[in-house]
Amino acid sequence: MRLILDTDIIVSGLISPSGPPGHLLDLWDEDQRYTLISAEAQIAELMRVVDFPKLRTRLRPGLVHDWVFTLRRFGLLLHDLPTVNVSPDPNDNFLLAIAQAGRADLLVTGDKRDLLALKSHGGTAIVSAHEAVARLQGGTA
Repeated sequence: MRLILDTDIIVSGLISPSGPPGHLLDLWDEDQRYTLISAEAQIAELMRVVDFPKLRTRLRPGLVHDWVFTLRRFGLLLHDLPTVNVSPDPNDNFLLAIAQAGRADLLVTGDKRDLLALKSHGGTAIVSAHEAVARLQGGTA
C-alpha cells in the first residue's frame, strides 16, 4: 500500500507517538507496512512548521531531522510533480499532486475542512489517521 502522510499527521505523530498518527509512523518506520510517498516540497513545509515556537518546545531536538533523514533514505521521494488545482486551500494542492504522481492508495490528513471533505483525488482515498490505521491492520474504520 502506498501512503502520503499530511504534514499535520507527521507532526502529530512525532509529538504524540501513542495516538493514531504516531502509530502510522511506527507502521512505516518499524513494521514497513506501507510505502511512504513524499516530495521535497513537503519536507520544506515540515521544516518550516516545526520551527513555529509552539511546536519547537514540544519536539525533542533532532527528532524531526532524524525522521527526515529516514524519510529521504527509505521513503519514495517524487520529483517533477504535476500541477493540481483541486483543493479549496491552494497550499494543499502539492499533497494532491504527490498523490497523483505517486499513485497513492491513501492520503492521510487531519484537515477536515479542505482535504477530508474532498474524500478522494483520482484513485487516492483521503482519510483520517484512525481510518488509515484500521485499513493497514486489515479492519475497517
